[in-house]
Amino acid sequence: MFVTPAFAQAAGAAAGGMNDILVQIAPFGIVLIIFYFLLLRPQQRRAKENAEMLAKIARGDTIVTSGGIVGKVTKDNDPGEVEVEIAPNVKVRVLRQMVVEVRGKTAAKA
Repeated sequence: MFVTPAFAQAAGAAAGGMNDILVQIAPFGIVLIIFYFLLLRPQQRRAKENAEMLAKIARGDTIVTSGGIVGKVTKDNDPGEVEVEIAPNVKVRVLRQMVVEVRGKTAAKA
């Protein structure tokens, strides 16, 4: 006899070994796909929306900073900063990244 039973069993196990590895790795792949759709994708969408909001800040908008200060934008010439009036004749420069909310244009006083 040219092939021993032990050698034949080892050859069969080696052929099925690739399928076993795929079956063991498949749950990790599924978890990564779920992780992407539940965590990474929404986070990327929020970051994109925030960048668009910061780019659209214009003169006259009422904004809220991360420190909770509410004010009206009086100048937005600098790409990294805006000038905000927080009280009558009190203006401060604020970094655009510190703006958390844009409430829109202030209503004109009658």
